Amino acid sequence: MTDSPAHPAPLADPHLVYDPAAGDGPKDVVILGSTGSIGTQAIDLVLRNPDRFRVTALSANGGRIALLAEQAHRLRVRTVAVAREDVVPALREALAAEYGAGEPLPEILAGPEAATRIAASDCHTVLNGITGSIGLAPTLAALEAGRTLALANKESLIVGGPLVKALAKPGQIIPVDSEHAALFQALAAGTRADVRKLVVTASGGPFRGRTRAELANVTVEDALAHPTWAMGPVITINSATLVNKGLEVIEAHLLYDIPFDRIEVVVHPQSYVHSMVEFTDGSTIAQATPPDMRGPIAVGLGWPERIPDAAPAFDWSKASTWEFFPLDDEAFPSVNLARHVGQLAGTAPAVFNAANEECVEAFRCGALPFNGIMETVTRVVEEHGTPATGTPLTVSDVLEAETWARARARELTATTATVEARA
Repeated sequence: MTDSPAHPAPLADPHLVYDPAAGDGPKDVVILGSTGSIGTQAIDLVLRNPDRFRVTALSANGGRIALLAEQAHRLRVRTVAVAREDVVPALREALAAEYGAGEPLPEILAGPEAATRIAASDCHTVLNGITGSIGLAPTLAALEAGRTLALANKESLIVGGPLVKALAKPGQIIPVDSEHAALFQALAAGTRADVRKLVVTASGGPFRGRTRAELANVTVEDALAHPTWAMGPVITINSATLVNKGLEVIEAHLLYDIPFDRIEVVVHPQSYVHSMVEFTDGSTIAQATPPDMRGPIAVGLGWPERIPDAAPAFDWSKASTWEFFPLDDEAFPSVNLARHVGQLAGTAPAVFNAANEECVEAFRCGALPFNGIMETVTRVVEEHGTPATGTPLTVSDVLEAETWARARARELTATTATVEARA
């Protein structure tokens, strides 16, 4: 892929609304990753707006069975899907405990394809809140089935960009990341031709202001202490390395068809301004709310309608200070590396993402130092080289590249651990 997009229109366009046929009454929604951070907040929003939304199916990995059963009962869903087949007996028991005598239990689907199956089920909108590239298959299934896709699973777009672009119809994807939901809303203020630059904001994570040398000995606990957002451990560590922001740069390029040299990252510690669009007349439109993911989720589920009181608003009677700083590329090289793999395209983003997931896990287990995450990812990307051009990307290509990247990252991580043990 180059900066001349294959599609004449961006994947996400606030001026275009893709609306699958829906009858009267609440909008039917499927939630993937229901027991995670995005899923639980989406359910909170749904329960507060029963006249607008009705959840028909839930999916989860299977690590929080009691919560999944409680969600299924409160929402009265038709189907519950779990990735882990070994937890099905425990799930049946938990569901039986939640439901009263004589109440019909929901259908249970289990296995690696379970989330993909419900992503293609009969509904209006699929919210993909799964973490990691395993969200690609459900993303493709939802698009192929003609559902509106509220996309929080950025990895599926990163690793399968051309595949997603080939399936998505104009307006079919609505981004749920706070940054991309902000860009989506700000872009409504003008036409695509009016856009000069996208400005993606970053909190800077727990290590804002530290030099690369000062990051050498930070701990997992340090990396998980995000100053603004409450997220899962993988996303939180990605925010500490700013890999998350690098992925968002690639995502912004794919969603809005804006060249990489017109996508800027700035550090904004307060996390009030979620992103900005600079227009050709010099105007900048910023989308701002207190940090709360229920706002972006409401945009994803409700657009083009606004959901009243979806998230807190600012109290403008109180003084506050909003700061913006340039990104320190030396301490946090992940953003520039992400730009590089985004420009390489092909399987390079999949290699970058898979290697990072392995390195984050190694860091969490104490097998890799913090700076070693990006050092190892960089080496894996360099060894992967330039992807072949001229042939369409396939799901098999993505899976093969990911498998290689994970294995190579584990080899390099094991070597690093051995060297440090001997030191």
